[in-house]
Amino acid sequence: MNVRELVTLLPDPATLATRCRAFALLDSVLDDFAPTHTFLPAWREGVDLAQMDNGSGGLYAIAFDPAGVFLYGFDHECAATPWREEPRAHWPGLLDGLPAALAHYPGEPEFQLDGFFDATVCAWREAGGAAWQCGPVEFADDESDGAGFLFELLADGSPEAYVRFAEDYFEQRVDREAVESVLAATPLSPGTLAALSPTADFAATAQHARTLGYPAVPHPAP
Repeated sequence: MNVRELVTLLPDPATLATRCRAFALLDSVLDDFAPTHTFLPAWREGVDLAQMDNGSGGLYAIAFDPAGVFLYGFDHECAATPWREEPRAHWPGLLDGLPAALAHYPGEPEFQLDGFFDATVCAWREAGGAAWQCGPVEFADDESDGAGFLFELLADGSPEAYVRFAEDYFEQRVDREAVESVLAATPLSPGTLAALSPTADFAATAQHARTLGYPAVPHPAP
């Protein structure tokens, strides 16, 4: 899968944001020291930011802006890496067509390394737009931009896909029904949390969930 296929699989922005919050909450419950997915409400005024960093050279960020959604990813091992040449250069067409309202994002300091926007995948969807868009990138059969490696889980969004990811990455059993509940944005309950992590503190986790914009039931009285 490359970005041209990815844009046909991504859900609408509201569903995508819900999915990103759920991944961030699930990761934090399963391993609060090294979550792969994070979510930052109000990263900028009116802008939420979802991120993924697998710790092995693969990452992505998604800015949910009132003007639209800007998504990018970086796979350091794929053919489209800017490091394929010196000085670094984007894959031809990567940013072509990026609308003016979102064009400042490649220049955000948090998205740059030594003053360069390190990206192999880029897509966007303007507010009110009917579909996701990407630049006119082209790839040979043996070339990749890393879109499948980076975004397969996000594009799938099913409980089964998350359980496969989490059991492999966190090396522990993960309760499917609890994952399904969180992905459905069902208010976090003590029972759901206990199924994911019997030792997790509900009050603290519920407060963290609320900071992500994720609902949680009131903490039961002692």
